[in-house]
Amino acid sequence: MARSRSEYVCQNCGHRAPRYVGRCPACESWNSLVEEAIAPTAKTAIATVLPSRQRRDRLAEAPPQAVAAQPLSAIADVSQQRIASGSGEFDRVLGGGLVPGSLVLIGGDPGIGKSTLLLQTATALSQQQPILYVCAEESGQQVKLRWQRIAAHRSPNQADQQFYLLPEIDLDAIVAELETLRPPVAIIDSIQALYSPALGSAPGSVAQVRECTAALMRVAKQLTITLLIVGHVTKDGAIAGPKVLEHLVDTVLYFEGDRFASHRLLRSVKNRFGASQELGIFEMVDRGLEEVGNPSALFLGSRDQATSGTATIVACEGTRPLLVELQALVSPSSYSSPRRAGTGIEYNRLLQILAVLEKRLGLPLSKFDAYVASAGGLNVAEPAADLGIAIALVASFRDRCLRPDTVLIGEIGLGGQVRPVSQVELRLKEAAKLGFQRALLPKGQERCESDLELVPVSRLVDAIGLALQEAPPSSDRS
Repeated sequence: MARSRSEYVCQNCGHRAPRYVGRCPACESWNSLVEEAIAPTAKTAIATVLPSRQRRDRLAEAPPQAVAAQPLSAIADVSQQRIASGSGEFDRVLGGGLVPGSLVLIGGDPGIGKSTLLLQTATALSQQQPILYVCAEESGQQVKLRWQRIAAHRSPNQADQQFYLLPEIDLDAIVAELETLRPPVAIIDSIQALYSPALGSAPGSVAQVRECTAALMRVAKQLTITLLIVGHVTKDGAIAGPKVLEHLVDTVLYFEGDRFASHRLLRSVKNRFGASQELGIFEMVDRGLEEVGNPSALFLGSRDQATSGTATIVACEGTRPLLVELQALVSPSSYSSPRRAGTGIEYNRLLQILAVLEKRLGLPLSKFDAYVASAGGLNVAEPAADLGIAIALVASFRDRCLRPDTVLIGEIGLGGQVRPVSQVELRLKEAAKLGFQRALLPKGQERCESDLELVPVSRLVDAIGLALQEAPPSSDRS
């Protein structure tokens, strides 16, 4: 009989090592390897005992397996009706609703509102069909207290006889309940708290998370159950556990936002049934999460009083255009190395734009501190915000104000060119809806149909001249 052996598994990336090392060779994290016992299977035991030649003879004598593959034309077309979650923003991020038999992984910082969102979703879905809510981190009384606060506005005669609550961490008991009840939608809160008795490792380890997710996936696909799974995140903001966890599920959503602010952002980073990088916006109130009707107004500052160094851009998150106000501050530096800071934009992108401004326009920005921030805390990562960042920096450096009815759209190249961007018509339509009248955009894209005055530009120096040409002097100049 083959002896059991052990190996060391990294709790961050899942890398396996035959012996303990202080630093993981794969993800370079310290003290993340944990010893796990491995019981050899029968195939492994046979491979260990038999010599290599006998193994080849044994494999040669094995009968060929039947091929179960089918041509694509032989597979029947099945149209699946998506399940509405009861929240328009949640359905938008999912691509139109929940797909039957899919696995949706939702991650976010502690206290951001993941459980609140799923509890509201379960409450809305339980009005038409049975829902199973597995609370692995709270008792049934604690979940009901939160449910009573969220559902306080509902009429008292609405009975929730189809809302099933299961406080359990044992994977076998949860799978048995899913097979018995067979609900169309089930919620697991959270996957790191589940425990499989077949494994000797502790809950939350790489082996436990991987095995529990794989078992739940098999049940969901066999019984066509939609699973919503909550996942913890690490200090870096990534979902805790092995990277294979994100590969197993169909959709990965991140709940973002400052826990001390009121608004929350639900972003999809992977979606097999819809567009990725889609964005849903909620506001945290005393009764839970409410949808934001006009998201662009949330990221726009006051347009009544002109301030130097402010510019308005149109950022696209998936298929949603959002108008965002960018604020820049350029001030003389007191140190030999000037400070650069960006809130809501990529730091390397800011450094690149500052270098282009100094090289192509001759602005001595290496002697000035530069700060750029987006209103509302939205992270703007797309290159279409480059033109707005550059003009906001120049406006702050020159102490000038841009026209409040102008939006800026365009990517900046290293040679000072203004490059085309995608979804221009969608951006212009959103700007016109909020009352803007003028748009600076890359040359060649002004043929789009729009009610705005379109000003095409091909180089950054031309865009800055047109943007600041009719700009009034700053009213807050000291």
